[in-house]
Amino acid sequence: MSRKIFWFCAAVLLLVCPAKITAQDVYLVAYAGFAGFQAPVWAPKELGLMAKYGFSGDVVLVPGSVRQIQALQAGSIHFAQADAATAVNAINQGADLVMISGSLNSFPYSFMVQKEIRKPDDLIGKKIGILAVGGATETATILALKAWNVPRQSVTILPAGDPVARIAALTTKAIDATVLSFPEINEAIRVGMHPLIDMSEMKEASFPMNVMVARRSFVDKNREVVKRFQQAYAEGTYQFITNKEKGLAVLAKWLRSKSAKTLDETYQYFARKFSFPTRVSSTGLRNTLEFLSQRNPASKVDLNINKYLNESSLDELDRDGFFSRLAGKN
Repeated sequence: MSRKIFWFCAAVLLLVCPAKITAQDVYLVAYAGFAGFQAPVWAPKELGLMAKYGFSGDVVLVPGSVRQIQALQAGSIHFAQADAATAVNAINQGADLVMISGSLNSFPYSFMVQKEIRKPDDLIGKKIGILAVGGATETATILALKAWNVPRQSVTILPAGDPVARIAALTTKAIDATVLSFPEINEAIRVGMHPLIDMSEMKEASFPMNVMVARRSFVDKNREVVKRFQQAYAEGTYQFITNKEKGLAVLAKWLRSKSAKTLDETYQYFARKFSFPTRVSSTGLRNTLEFLSQRNPASKVDLNINKYLNESSLDELDRDGFFSRLAGKN
């Protein structure tokens, strides 16, 4: 991406984000879309946990990890739940960013395909839609192809928009396959698609999908704010995992769904996938670094995870007994 395009996107984000963004005492936390794996951002807000821990914050939609990283660098948001690959790419290129926690350490996707595609080799010569170049959907797609020994050059991977747009593209056969998460998986099935594989079951799926990213300089200068946020984020994730009633209420509001079946399937899937304590998997992060290094050797990816990850605020909470006390309530 050119420097001019980067700053144009950053300026647009500053215009479309809420006016609260300029208030010094309100911290914005970004989520990337309306899939179930965004629940760890929604839950702290919905369940009153930001207020409980004295974190003066709000949540804001910034679609896609790439745009979130741009918004962080522009200073228009303070925290973003992004994917590890996008964060690593930015940090490796010199961005003042760091991952501080995580709530999902595997891909939450199923590889959804046209009904005539029955096995991975059937993808050869087909078009696979992704959200954006460099994001999690592209990474998941490439890793799946690699696991299946389907040459990358034998398929066309192209940006096809958000999940709703990609489902529409599937119905018109503008694309032949894409990766989707709940609840969009159900909609794709409803219009005649089927899952080729649940990617969370693949060994290659050990990949930090939800990582909380912030500016490193902000983290260094605002330790107490970060700690309060971490408490709200961790308890939100924990309550979602352990309290189905609350979890369903969060999903119902933010997904704007009245389908009990869709909400229950989405909850059941993510309640067993989210991580507590809210730590980034070191194995998954190493997998991500190795993948990015092999994919683009010229980028010279630093394989030291400490360059990208700072969980010192979580370490402090752990020493204080925060996580054990929270888990002991049940």
